[in-house]
Amino acid sequence: MNVGMFLPYIQIGISVLLIASILLQQTSAGMGGALGGSDNFSAAFHTRRGSERVLFYTTIILGVLFAVSAILSLILK
Repeated sequence: MNVGMFLPYIQIGISVLLIASILLQQTSAGMGGALGGSDNFSAAFHTRRGSERVLFYTTIILGVLFAVSAILSLILK
């Protein structure tokens, strides 16, 4: 069995999980901060606790796995 044969399916699975983990993260800025409205910059920097921390680190790990799988896909072709 060749890893290159399953790599596109692995990338699709990782990308779906990565999109879901990004969308599940909450932000305190909202649209007002994105459009230049007045917001408190110190509100964006807070300590992550509990499930928010797990989701944050999961997003980082999934991003790294996706990058590694993309590089592996380039190497194997």
